[in-house]
Amino acid sequence: MNKSMTPATATQIPLGIDKQTEIDGIGMGVLSDGTPFLNGRGLARLCGVHHSVIQSIGADWTSAKPTVTRIQEILATHGASYDVAFTAVPDNKTGIVHAYPDGICLAILEYYAFDAGPNKKEEALMNFRLLAGKALRDFIYTQVGYDPENHVPVQWKQFHDRMSLVYNAVPAGYFGIFKEIADMVVHLGQSGIHIDSSFVPDGSVGIHWAKHWKEAGLESVYGARIKYDHNYPDYFPQALSNPQESNCYPEAALGEFRRWFREVYIGAGKFEAYLTTKVKAKALPISVAQLAISSYSQQLLPKP
Repeated sequence: MNKSMTPATATQIPLGIDKQTEIDGIGMGVLSDGTPFLNGRGLARLCGVHHSVIQSIGADWTSAKPTVTRIQEILATHGASYDVAFTAVPDNKTGIVHAYPDGICLAILEYYAFDAGPNKKEEALMNFRLLAGKALRDFIYTQVGYDPENHVPVQWKQFHDRMSLVYNAVPAGYFGIFKEIADMVVHLGQSGIHIDSSFVPDGSVGIHWAKHWKEAGLESVYGARIKYDHNYPDYFPQALSNPQESNCYPEAALGEFRRWFREVYIGAGKFEAYLTTKVKAKALPISVAQLAISSYSQQLLPKP
């Protein structure tokens, strides 16, 4: 989350909660973009105020009310500004979490420590002394077990975990479908479609390529395909049947595969048909599928 924070739009990948916990009644976590946050009740507890006070600050963020204006002035002294005070993030346990980023938390904490006049709070002063600067950010990272230096964003985790299991699984001299189409998966992720247990494009590619391999008699040209053990991450439903025998193909056929993938799987509409089935199954929104079809086809296919 950038310091100039705006709500997610339909063309942005929506933020989720990567990790969260509660320590002494203070709810905290890290968003999928790496932003550490406190929830509203947790921030209120740090500041020594009622939860409704933090709710009011969030609701009044675009107003000219004195409290909000002073908090925004404090942010400005740190070279920061936020269009909204919090992000409402879906959560499986509580429904919606109001995630206040660490920068705003510190500004509100500083306000109640020094600038709130008769509403100054001793708890806020004590906690501000403990958590000023990077201390709050580091505290949240430590409490939830988040390493910002070695972290895979949540929306890429399933692709990363699958790739880590298959990257070196194919025997030397052969190629596997998932590794070969990784650039397509990355491009789809950049368009907002991230791989998960219900979206496995290598399965579709593999079925159509195997059919082409057999119908075109490619074994007589390039040699026999062989089997290798393909494993899914243990949190995928498909992992129940690990290891799965999958085909891998002689490297000599790689040029033919890439031509077929470009001209037939993408160019002749098989990729579009696969995404259409996912839309019908409500696994993908139609707008995202159309964007992926258009953007990937334009990238891969030659210009007329």
